[in-house]
Amino acid sequence: MRGVSKAFGPVVALDGVDLEVRAGEVHALLGENGAGKSTLMKVLAGAHPAGSGSVELDGAPYAPRGTHDALERGVAMVYQELNLAPHLSVADNIMLGRETTRRGVLDRRSMEARVADALARLGRPDISPRAQVLALGPAARQIVEIARAIVFDARVVVLDEPTSSLSSADVEHLFEAVRLLREHGVAVVYISHFLEEVERIADRFTVLRDGRSVGAGVVAETPMERVIELMAGRKLEEFFPQVPHEPGELLLELDSLAGEPLPERASLKLRRGEIFGIAGLVGAGRTELLRALFALDPVRAGEVRMGGVSLARGCPRQRLNQGIGLVSEDRKEEGLALGLPIATNLTLSRLGPVAPGGVIRRGLQEVAARRWMERLAIRARDPWQSAGELSGGNQQKVAIARLLHHDVDVLLCDEPTRGIDVGAKVEVYRALGELAAAGKAVIVVSSYLPELFGVCDTLAVMHRGRLGPARPVGEWTEHAVLDEATRGAAAPATEAATSPATP
Repeated sequence: MRGVSKAFGPVVALDGVDLEVRAGEVHALLGENGAGKSTLMKVLAGAHPAGSGSVELDGAPYAPRGTHDALERGVAMVYQELNLAPHLSVADNIMLGRETTRRGVLDRRSMEARVADALARLGRPDISPRAQVLALGPAARQIVEIARAIVFDARVVVLDEPTSSLSSADVEHLFEAVRLLREHGVAVVYISHFLEEVERIADRFTVLRDGRSVGAGVVAETPMERVIELMAGRKLEEFFPQVPHEPGELLLELDSLAGEPLPERASLKLRRGEIFGIAGLVGAGRTELLRALFALDPVRAGEVRMGGVSLARGCPRQRLNQGIGLVSEDRKEEGLALGLPIATNLTLSRLGPVAPGGVIRRGLQEVAARRWMERLAIRARDPWQSAGELSGGNQQKVAIARLLHHDVDVLLCDEPTRGIDVGAKVEVYRALGELAAAGKAVIVVSSYLPELFGVCDTLAVMHRGRLGPARPVGEWTEHAVLDEATRGAAAPATEAATSPATP
């Protein structure tokens, strides 16, 4: 790809981007949210026509007329939001629109054989072509998407944030599939915000910033600190900024809280000025714990006390009024009103400051919105742009900003940096530290252990619905956390963990 540009009205998404990908390599495409990664790949996959520039495939001019044409030429893209028909079989999904027939009748035996061969090439012969997609886990569904891309011998496969919803074990299965693609000579373009994944799986990389290509190189020969600087356009002296804060008086207590069906039992004590991390495997009950605490899910037993006062089970509105707010891990379904403007989303739960006398003042709403947009570097045309038009990372930052606007005392953050780029993560970490310094209390659920070690004061591990004992983060190591998460046995205190400096 040479000098590729693309504009949507007055917004320039790509401004002369160069990209070179070789057969049989994994090429990481990196950059912050809004840098142009997905737009560039949609041009490659035929979803968008290029405004200018040239693209060559195997040395020949390449200008697909649409996604079907791109597939016919051997280029396929697997999007972050999977596009599968859950009530159809694996084979039906993979062959959809490209079915084979025999005398006018679907040749299911031939199709299932082709699908089984593609799944075997990806190292997953255990997935039956006849299985219903609805019954598969997230990792298996991801493999089905990739199999759909390669069943007709795709030569270029684009994976857009493929691990964002996968557990650590599922990530390993995906990596093995990517390695097998590389061994078969397929060019894999790998988009990810997780640089430790890039170090493990990618051969070379290209960095985009503000719609331009700003650097490229060999992963093994380039320090990740340099990659981060290219992505952010500035030096990141520390990835986990340390904002001085000191835990104070007891603010929130959970006593044997139990939900339906999870958590099974959870007790903790949270102090003002404290960032409390919760680790654990996917399905351990971490999200369910936050939802029960925020009164989103039913509570069958236990007690919640705020400032020493027992709270009725109530509803989310009452929890907000009591000073407890939640950032859901599912921003699209629960975190935002995607059809409404950013300013409305930011101020919706606390209209008082922008509605003196009970009448919403658009000017005040805009001032409040701009304040938080600047604080969290939310990229948008203006506060009145629809939240649904933003990138995933910017949507997540709007959801976080709403809690900051609401000025709650306790912030429940479920995977707060999922889908957020490197620079934005630093801003969120700094914001959490500043909130703690201002006397707020924060609970962070995260599947990314360096994040928990880098920002939290205290850490507890959840296993099969039960929250283990909390200890200062310096008394944990990653091995001890994983041991407790997988076996449930409280690991002994160990020497202080060293927090990795890469995202």
